Amino acid sequence: MREFYGVDGHDYDEERVTAALGPLLADDRYGQVWLFDTGYAVVTWGYSLESGGRDALLDEFFVRNRGGGVGGRVIAELVAACRAAGARKVFLETEAPNDAARRFYRRHGFEPEASTWMSRVLSDQ
Repeated sequence: MREFYGVDGHDYDEERVTAALGPLLADDRYGQVWLFDTGYAVVTWGYSLESGGRDALLDEFFVRNRGGGVGGRVIAELVAACRAAGARKVFLETEAPNDAARRFYRRHGFEPEASTWMSRVLSDQ
């Protein structure tokens, strides 16, 4: 994960990541962690009226050795697993300058959304 965060430009906070991984590894009701020979993926579950019920967020997807077809095979399996888990839609985000990632996802059936996601950090209290 540290390698992916460096590539994608995110701050890696091991304590925060470890705390967040615990529930995912303990119980699939929050999502799933996928490990494969050259990377990993994290899918989390959400719920949306607009999506028609359960949806999935491909929260993290990292393939170390790109261009060999591994990413495409894993994406196909992830989408099938999300469908089997009852998800009606799969969301993901890419960093603004990462055109290569968007081209990859488009080749695998993902389309840009017209909406703009925003976020707000909630402090621990």
